[in-house]
Amino acid sequence: MTETTRAESSGEPLVEVEGLQKHYGPIRAVDGISFTLRRGDVLGFLGPNGAGKTTAMRLVTGFLDPDAGRVTIGGHDLATEALAARQMMGYLPENAPAYGEMTARSFLDFVARARGIENPAAALDRVVEMTALSGVLHQPVETLSKGFKRRVGLAQALIHDPEVLILDEPTDGLDPNQKQLVQELIASLSASKCIILSTHILDEVERICNRAMIISGGRILVDATPHELIARASSHNVVRVTLAGESDGLIERLEGASWCDRVVASTPTDLEIVPADGGNHLAEVIEMLHGSEVAGIQLCEGRLDEVFREMTRGVAA
Repeated sequence: MTETTRAESSGEPLVEVEGLQKHYGPIRAVDGISFTLRRGDVLGFLGPNGAGKTTAMRLVTGFLDPDAGRVTIGGHDLATEALAARQMMGYLPENAPAYGEMTARSFLDFVARARGIENPAAALDRVVEMTALSGVLHQPVETLSKGFKRRVGLAQALIHDPEVLILDEPTDGLDPNQKQLVQELIASLSASKCIILSTHILDEVERICNRAMIISGGRILVDATPHELIARASSHNVVRVTLAGESDGLIERLEGASWCDRVVASTPTDLEIVPADGGNHLAEVIEMLHGSEVAGIQLCEGRLDEVFREMTRGVAA
């Protein structure tokens, strides 16, 4: 059963997915996925390898036909109004195809003209600036580094200024500076578009997404904000204390507090105080430390990768 506690954006619905299913023989690659995305939504689409993420994205873009279910893009049914729906979408596949013998400029110009863009030169200049490709425009695509090839793929997805942007691992193969550039670009586009971002980089989701969806076995496990997911981490609001001396009954006093689930002592002077209710009890811990020699104290916030591992534990990577 899907858990749904998400921050709704105020924009109009741009992507509506209802009961999508896709089977490969006995394998249920996508098993009844449903969700709605609005303008302003940036959805981080997460899951272990083989969870059904890429198949789901190909269904949403129309590259695969579903066995059951329905996709609507901007009010256009993908099954019956495919051209109108696809005109509203930009798609960066995991392995974006390109004509390797073409230069980056000629490839992007070809894409712009194939899409019937009224002013292809202006569109090309716009995406080249957005993706910082000016230095490699005249190189054949096949000679580019993986990172630059990825940015050419992103540029072709953006060239017609789509309202819906679907990106499968957009920062794969990019160096740290390139990753930051692309992440900042996605964040800058988010107000005017609806973006689906499949990624294994969970810090990326924390920085630029207002929703995070974890999928496993072709089903949505949870649909929430990144902040709400982080709050579910087992380390969230755990207080770590390093003592300068012996605990002198401190563990027993902490464990006697009504809000304390347990105290884990990795050494006689290193303690982790785990709250039973997941709440922030730092003030209470500090009060109970009065009279103890404390070398350090830290309130843990939890991590999205921790929640991801906990929710998908036992799933083959």
